[in-house]
Amino acid sequence: MSAHHPIHPADPALLHLTPREITELIVELRTEGREFGLLWPSASPGDLNLHGRRLVDIGNVPASTLINLLALLREFKRRRDVPGRT
Repeated sequence: MSAHHPIHPADPALLHLTPREITELIVELRTEGREFGLLWPSASPGDLNLHGRRLVDIGNVPASTLINLLALLREFKRRRDVPGRT
């Protein structure tokens, strides 16, 4: 997972995500995103859409959106926390 190489919603690897793994990603996003106001208290693993893509119930976005957002937050925090960087 990289902020510079986002996961496409149709990536076959996403087909293997379980609801439990989606829940863990949601918890991580809530934890990582809290300082930026990304709370989504009602987010939960969603259904599969017609193309077999796992959805997340925060407006039925693809799981790839959740993963890519986490990657962006991690990249931002990593760059922000580099010593000597202003």
